[in-house]
Amino acid sequence: MSTLVQINVLPHQAEDDDYIAEVAFKKARLRADDVREWDIRKRSIDARKSPVKISLQIEFWKKGEERASIPPFVPQDVSNAPEIAIIGAGPAGLYAALRAVEGGLKPIIFERGKDVRARRRDLAAINKDHIVNPDSNYCFGEGGAGTYSDGKLYTRSKKRGNVLKALEWFVHFGAVEDILVDAHPHIGTNKLPKIITAMREAIIAHGGEVRFDTKLTDLKVEDNQITAIQVNDTDWLDFDNVILATGHSARDIFYLLHKRNIKIEAKPFAIGVRIEHQQELIDDIQYHSDGDNPYLPPASYSLVQQVDGMGVYSFCMCPGGIIAPCATSQEEVVTNGWSPSKRDNPYANSGIVVSVTPEDLPNYKKDDPFVCLDFQKSVERACWEAAGKTQAAPAQRMRDFVDGRVSKNFPKTSYQPGIVSVDLNKVLPDILSKRLKKAFRAYGRKMKGYLTNDAVIHAPESRTSSPVSIPREWETLEHVEVKGLYPCGEGAGYAGGIISAAIDGINCVDKIIEKKQA
Repeated sequence: MSTLVQINVLPHQAEDDDYIAEVAFKKARLRADDVREWDIRKRSIDARKSPVKISLQIEFWKKGEERASIPPFVPQDVSNAPEIAIIGAGPAGLYAALRAVEGGLKPIIFERGKDVRARRRDLAAINKDHIVNPDSNYCFGEGGAGTYSDGKLYTRSKKRGNVLKALEWFVHFGAVEDILVDAHPHIGTNKLPKIITAMREAIIAHGGEVRFDTKLTDLKVEDNQITAIQVNDTDWLDFDNVILATGHSARDIFYLLHKRNIKIEAKPFAIGVRIEHQQELIDDIQYHSDGDNPYLPPASYSLVQQVDGMGVYSFCMCPGGIIAPCATSQEEVVTNGWSPSKRDNPYANSGIVVSVTPEDLPNYKKDDPFVCLDFQKSVERACWEAAGKTQAAPAQRMRDFVDGRVSKNFPKTSYQPGIVSVDLNKVLPDILSKRLKKAFRAYGRKMKGYLTNDAVIHAPESRTSSPVSIPREWETLEHVEVKGLYPCGEGAGYAGGIISAAIDGINCVDKIIEKKQA
């Protein structure tokens, strides 16, 4: 059995293995001669007060103790195995397929978008030409929304499944081992395509299939059991197990399910804006004026405030990041953020969003599954119209927004399609704008310097999660009315990021395996 100890070191000491070993041995009351091996198990930054420290959890294996070594991914040849359909090649779909290959099932992934490299041309078209391909964009395509919007790998939930397994699979397919150690692991948009490609190649090499430009357009249910799916409005394919991992922006899937009388429900979600500061400012605030310390990474922040009965909080904070256009249709504007692996851009951006329940909305009807979706769509369209009906985003300096002034000019922004000066108080619904203003004032008191007119608000940040849920049975993970249909990941309302979605994909396949073995 290994031994664990916790130590704190200064940032410049965090890469000095000899010093770390000396401090850790002393803390554990061990001699070097007693230890066969040691390693850093967890690493985090403690910036609660000056000086900033690096917190390390050290694991020791004494002489005579074995360090367990289990292969992270053990595939089978599934070329002739029973088939399952997986709709969507985001993290939930890819991890479901990898687990199927492990578990002796043949996964066939149907992805409406393009492969991870071919997506780049469509992303360039959004940024440069303001043209949105509804099936290939920042949300749709191989790897899903996370591939080209950051690749942050932390999850708040430890109850959904094996977080370590999900991270180990990323390492197996090419991610750096640091993600197994860091408290907030991050891969970076520039690194993810190669990893996603390796996952796809492994699925195919072991007998699975991945079909791009293939969109689910209908499904067939007989006696409360799914029996077939239609793709691209033409081909019908027989399947009795279908994992629906379509992501939080596949609105057509919600409409399809509703049309086929398959139960869906409105669910709480969050919507707001994306704020951009200079990274240097955030570093100085968070690191207590030690922001230029070369041993510290670009600083992040996490903020939450209760305002008039609703939570307002930071979401998907991107140190050294870029704001990206994430619309999935032409007549809307959507923003999101991402960072490269080095997080070395001069800007820090974060979503600042308001928690909204169906009952909060003026158009609320008890049995309307689209009440939150309709609200989300109305905000995105209003922003598109306000900024000139392109992919430019309506924007306002932070102080100007709080004080109700239209900004006369802007500092440089990372948002490539451009920004247009508007009064966001007149564009955003009061339920959002009034609470955001109060929250910004509160954040300015919590983080001295945060409330500044040098920061720019871009609107809207609206795809934090799905505004619709697809209900499923707690035990089997099948839809509450349709056997063999497995609502999965963010689009179904059961995940909130890459890792939780990946775990949910694994869990759904585990249930299919259990059913087939029963």
